[in-house]
Amino acid sequence: MTAVTTTTTAVPVTTREETPPVRRRRRGLAPGRRLPATRLIGPALLLALWAAASAAGRLDPGAVPAPWTVLRTAGHLWTAGTLPTDIATSVERAAYGFAIGLVAGVVLALASGLSRVGEALIDGTVNLNRAIPTLGLIPLFILWLGIGETFKIAIIAIVVYIPIYLNTHAALSGIDSRYVELAEVQGLSRLRFIRQIVIPGALPGFFVGLRLGVTGSWLGLVVLEQINATSGLGYMMFQAQNYGQSDVILVGLLVYGVFGLVSDSAVRLIERRVLSWRRTLSS
Repeated sequence: MTAVTTTTTAVPVTTREETPPVRRRRRGLAPGRRLPATRLIGPALLLALWAAASAAGRLDPGAVPAPWTVLRTAGHLWTAGTLPTDIATSVERAAYGFAIGLVAGVVLALASGLSRVGEALIDGTVNLNRAIPTLGLIPLFILWLGIGETFKIAIIAIVVYIPIYLNTHAALSGIDSRYVELAEVQGLSRLRFIRQIVIPGALPGFFVGLRLGVTGSWLGLVVLEQINATSGLGYMMFQAQNYGQSDVILVGLLVYGVFGLVSDSAVRLIERRVLSWRRTLSS
């Protein structure tokens, strides 16, 4: 019996070099990194268009003076002492009215948002007040409080407290009920519940109302300072209207705009610091 031997030849196996998978770059959906001084780009562009149109002669100097004319007028009013006095008077009125409206809005929102009885007594009344034009209350407040400074501060306070109340109350109503149940299970006191659950939950809405209230205080001041006033930016603009001084009117409007932008930016900065724990689309 013969043994059969088989020979096998090894066939070299060529391995193809594996290419790493191509990673597709994900498209970012967020707005991106915050640009510095973004809120000044719009006003700067508007100012540039105003200056270009004035230099090209596209604007009537009697109706819309050039920016350099307005700056020159502002310099004359400042050196004469008129503009600083009017600014100080307007800031004082706006500050008093804003402080009263801020306290009233927060207190009413807490009383209405944390109690069904408070909500029944307060919420409907505030919404009724919101439906009534605030500037339409001026004749009635003049009869009640006189034509001096008191009625002006009262009207500004009403303009301020309504948006603060509405946004804070909406934020309180939007707090998840599971947090309330968790606080009850943990046995939190009423004070700790307000400090640890209510205030953090209401802060985002409060800051929205605060921004609207700050802007509203300046808007109401424009009208109120034209009623039996002897100083203030609104009074200065009203007097300039009688004499056809459009450059003085634009000075007043620019000062109002700068104050509104600065105060709103200050509130936004405080909001960003206080709510730094939030991860939002804006951050």
